[in-house]
Amino acid sequence: MAEQFASITEKLRSFIERQHVFFCASAAEDTRVNVSPRPTEYLRLTGPNEAMFLDLTGSGNETAAHMLADGRMTLMFCAFDGPPMILRLYGRGRVVGRETPEFSALFEAHIGGDVPRNARQIFVQDIDLVQTSCGYGVPLFEYKQERPGLRNWTAQKSDADIRAYWHKKNRTSMDGLPTGLLGEGDAEA
Repeated sequence: MAEQFASITEKLRSFIERQHVFFCASAAEDTRVNVSPRPTEYLRLTGPNEAMFLDLTGSGNETAAHMLADGRMTLMFCAFDGPPMILRLYGRGRVVGRETPEFSALFEAHIGGDVPRNARQIFVQDIDLVQTSCGYGVPLFEYKQERPGLRNWTAQKSDADIRAYWHKKNRTSMDGLPTGLLGEGDAEA
């Protein structure tokens, strides 16, 4: 039932663009596997073999640590409505730090507008395999709306509050790996 592709076809691109959520999986040697649900609001398919997404502040920063240590990344999309399908993008990812010129260039070229105050970094995935599977076991759900919690949290924080949160909660993974969020030369590192 599974089909493999060397790149994202137009049909698969259309499927991805209709989704409201995707899952990002990563790991490094001798660490726990991390799987995070993410909204598609800031996900962009920048080529047939490249995806990127803006990463907003969260309670952990496992993906960044795994990208620095290992680089393996899988993005998974599921059809929760309409015809069933699961789509996985396999490849290697990298972190583009918020304070870098590349971050600014990627954001301007692919997202635009104002950078959200709680944006930590951009993840770029180089895709080496695209795979679909049936998705027959995925239940049907009706999309209602995005949750306002993260936006509300951010609105109540100053820029200094957000950086203090990064310093306290986002500098290392649960397995003790560095995330690179507040790197060398940063006054808080």
